[in-house]
Amino acid sequence: MARIKQRVSGTFENAHHAQAYCRISSYLQTMFNKGYNSLAAVQIALNGNAANMLRDSK
Repeated sequence: MARIKQRVSGTFENAHHAQAYCRISSYLQTMFNKGYNSLAAVQIALNGNAANMLRDSK
């Protein structure tokens, strides 16, 4: 997935941006596997409850 993103945009600006992209992508994939849609997962993260949701099973 990160390789596709790199091809589309040309490159990541630096390693920090690549790591952030991978972290966000991983979180969204994990939440999707737990049964949450992407919008709900982003709302949970912005509310500060992401760590609790990853520990708990739905």
